[in-house]
Amino acid sequence: MTGLTTLLEVGGPVAALGGGAAYARGRYPAVYWSTVGGPISTVRLLSSYASVMEACGLTVQPSRLRVLAARATTRREVRPVPPRRGIIRPTTTGLRLRLRLAPGQEPADVAASAERLRHAWGVHAVYVHTVKPGVVELRLVGFDVLRKVRMPRKVDTGFLKVPVALREDATPFVRDYRTVPHQLTLGATLSGKSMYLRHLIAGLAPQPVALVGIDCKRGVELAPFAPRLSALATEPDEAAELLPVLVKEMEDRYDLIKARQGIAPDTPDEEITSDIWGLPESERPVPVVLFVDEVAELFLTATRKDEERRDEMVTQLIRLAQLGRAAGIYLEVCGQRFGAELGKGATMLRAQLTGRVCHRVNDEASAKMALGDIAPEAVVAACAIAAERPGLAVAGDTSGGWSRIRTPYLSLGDAAETCRDSAHLVPNLPALQRFRPAVPVRPVDTPVPAVRPRPVTD
Repeated sequence: MTGLTTLLEVGGPVAALGGGAAYARGRYPAVYWSTVGGPISTVRLLSSYASVMEACGLTVQPSRLRVLAARATTRREVRPVPPRRGIIRPTTTGLRLRLRLAPGQEPADVAASAERLRHAWGVHAVYVHTVKPGVVELRLVGFDVLRKVRMPRKVDTGFLKVPVALREDATPFVRDYRTVPHQLTLGATLSGKSMYLRHLIAGLAPQPVALVGIDCKRGVELAPFAPRLSALATEPDEAAELLPVLVKEMEDRYDLIKARQGIAPDTPDEEITSDIWGLPESERPVPVVLFVDEVAELFLTATRKDEERRDEMVTQLIRLAQLGRAAGIYLEVCGQRFGAELGKGATMLRAQLTGRVCHRVNDEASAKMALGDIAPEAVVAACAIAAERPGLAVAGDTSGGWSRIRTPYLSLGDAAETCRDSAHLVPNLPALQRFRPAVPVRPVDTPVPAVRPRPVTD
């Protein structure tokens, strides 16, 4: 009886702790990592660092001076030297540490062993980032951060910067229009493309920028954000009228820049500029972000007259993509499919879109259109996105880098409410005034009196 009581007293709490840890690991992975997984992985890393590095081939032979000193003091065989390890810094999603590479090593050697390091230290993934020559940072992620996306509390935000998604290494994916002025976003139906666009508009709404939309699906995607839009075209005919106005606005801004470049001998160097960001703040025009939803609708034609209109619109889009950055005009082109089969000018327009985001697509050719000219590995990753994970995408740019991202959930009502609260920030652009969407007046609920009033009689 005493043994049974002891077993219950000891085994009961142990079973409860084990069951609680298993439940937390499945439902609340961040809590499990902070309390159980993180300390266990830290102990594994500290106790097996040298042996793991040697097994992964990341060690080098010690110098002759070190060999002579070791033999003179300990008379033991000197083992190969692993990279010098820095301080382990725990985070809410994993661990971070820096390694100083030995002479003859390169970051690619560490990146090639990332999968081995993941299994050796019991973490979800290991990512390698170069800090400076000879120093790399290992980012150990303890759990799948893309399963339930939670954006970090501290994000490097600023003007024309929108934290729109979370990367697979637990760092935020920030859409920076100053760095990547134009972007192509592809995705099939229910892939999360609309959620991505919703985050962009909601993030830009509180900023002093002009938002312009072209939504040829009768405005079903962009109409809820009408209070914050400076212009909205819901049909190809309206888009054909709006795009020349934007091109004219761009040309006027170039004239403003050229006027500032009327360089006199006594002009200070800081007043010489080649874009609007070098202009004084009092003279600088407000930046414009153009959202084109379902770009294929602009390319589809049925008659000869439609072909002429299509050619004009594509030419104007290409001009905006080529010259708009210096004038502060940025493009966000979205669609389900984009390629040369859309018509003349499609490939040239795609070449001007530096950023690429590809959600789940219906065929491999669509992924190649978005990412094929960046990296073949990115195409394979885009084709492997499952339908059960809406919002998951592969983001890359023409520099060759790419990563998996996922957009957190944002309801349409919350995004529309953000636009309504920011309606007073719509800039005054007279050229776009006639394209301003009509905003419906919100009805005011009048309370019904509990008691019906009666007239007072003499």
